[in-house]
Amino acid sequence: MNEDDKKEFLNDFKKGDVDNKLDMWYYAVDQEALWEEILAEMSMVAQAANPHKGKVVDEE
Repeated sequence: MNEDDKKEFLNDFKKGDVDNKLDMWYYAVDQEALWEEILAEMSMVAQAANPHKGKVVDEE
């Protein structure tokens, strides 16, 4: 979603029936929390699978 799309979406949200659109807001908040959990779990799995990737390793 680019900046213009975000502005259009938010303007539509402001102009619309806020009571009905709050359901969409609550859904988005729930999805945000769900994706934060999923990304944290993915990060732990990726780190366990390849603990040295993305880290500076001391050369001996």
